[in-house]
Amino acid sequence: MPIRVLLADDHPVVRRGLAALLSTLDGFEVVGEAADGEAAVRETQLTRPDVVLMDIRMPGIDGVEATRRIRQAVPEAAVLVLTMYDEDATVFTAMQAGAQGYLLKGAEQEEIADAIRAVARGQAIFGPGIAARLLEHFAHPPATVAPFPELTARETEILEQLAHGRRTAEIARTLHLSPKTVSNNLTTIFAKLEVADRTSAVIRARERGLGT
Repeated sequence: MPIRVLLADDHPVVRRGLAALLSTLDGFEVVGEAADGEAAVRETQLTRPDVVLMDIRMPGIDGVEATRRIRQAVPEAAVLVLTMYDEDATVFTAMQAGAQGYLLKGAEQEEIADAIRAVARGQAIFGPGIAARLLEHFAHPPATVAPFPELTARETEILEQLAHGRRTAEIARTLHLSPKTVSNNLTTIFAKLEVADRTSAVIRARERGLGT
């Protein structure tokens, strides 16, 4: 039986490339594609793949939150992260969400294929350098892992205030900032989280434990 794979990436060129790669190899079947996190969760529930090849940064809910939801809804589906981001906090957050492997997009084709086979067998797989950092992390764990590693400490602070339901003026008073500074930071936060408005940002923040 071929390993059934779902491709989740917001770049069509990447999805087409991965689909073309797997089509040239024996033992793989691409059963679906998703361009964002919500679609990844939905398509996983519909197609029941053996492995989900998951990007981290996608519109709507990101790959980390999609991984968490997939592992809850379809625990038999393994998630292999394939991304260009290798920051420690991103790696650790993805693993905590239930990912069984983590590769960078510069990986060789055979390395990607071997990783898919490995996680389908229930093994954990990591790209070069990441395994050593994971061992170091668990040997000397940090006190906390940032819920949004792409945000600065100040941006996270402002997002947490927003998640508590506070308006711009209230956030400014609480953090001793000008309303304009808060507004500018919110614009940057929305761009980094790839959300369109406050409501979407609050939802994302509360999904990661801020404001609760």
